[in-house]
Amino acid sequence: MTGQCVWFEGIPFPSMGFPSEHLREVQENFIIKDEDVLLLTYPKSGTNWLIETVCLIHSKGDPKWIQSVPIGERAPWAEAFRGYNLLKDKEGPRFITSHLPVQLFPRSFFKSKAKMIYLIRNPRDVLVSGYFFWRSAKLVKKPQSLEQYFEWFIQGNVVFGSWFDHTRGWMSMRDKENFLILRYEEMKWDTRSTVEKICQFLGKKLEPEELDSVLRNSSFQAMKENNMSNSSLLKGRYLEKNGELLRKGVTGDWKNYFTVAQAETFDKLFQEKMADLPQDLFPWK
Repeated sequence: MTGQCVWFEGIPFPSMGFPSEHLREVQENFIIKDEDVLLLTYPKSGTNWLIETVCLIHSKGDPKWIQSVPIGERAPWAEAFRGYNLLKDKEGPRFITSHLPVQLFPRSFFKSKAKMIYLIRNPRDVLVSGYFFWRSAKLVKKPQSLEQYFEWFIQGNVVFGSWFDHTRGWMSMRDKENFLILRYEEMKWDTRSTVEKICQFLGKKLEPEELDSVLRNSSFQAMKENNMSNSSLLKGRYLEKNGELLRKGVTGDWKNYFTVAQAETFDKLFQEKMADLPQDLFPWK
């Protein structure tokens, strides 16, 4: 993937809203506070679902906040110019979203007590979801085919860099008490248990009816219908008119798109890149 992106420290970023001097400012000078909650993902790993869930936990299941304030203002993106400006002067605890790899993350975080949730997803599904999303986005060079995007992805030649490098980098934090790893697949299979795990990590207590409301209002269908959480506010400027931020929200969709040869190539690469990490980190295996 070349053109229509900003390169910083060897990592490509979307062309709009990510000037390199700003990315340096975020890395070196953005102050993470101990009371902040950081929501970290590689793109197309369930980011907005995680944001919606955490916001609803914060409001004890009351949907008024998520239905009246755009998701990008509830948990702004640290690396995006607009998000950074929303965050830097914000008082009190902040929800902060990011796709940044560990080596580019604000250095202040690593000396703080801020809590971070890192959501990972089967990279095969990440690849397919990314193909359909970036094809409708106005921020990067559009892939002409899934075959082309497959090659870009396995080479790490996509925005925010290699999935393998991103995941390996953040897995180095996995034994820290302020770092929680969630898996998209487990979140789909048992959403209630995952929400309870998030509550425990954040020190939040929900009554049964509040938990039910979190589950109901963070469902894929509820988010799809919520104009503060779907892609409707992005269309025209960042997305094509037919672009979708929330496409399917399922697991295993890659099986509908990968050829046998692609599946074999990906399996081999995954083993080469991730073999030395605990395999229970990857529930799709």
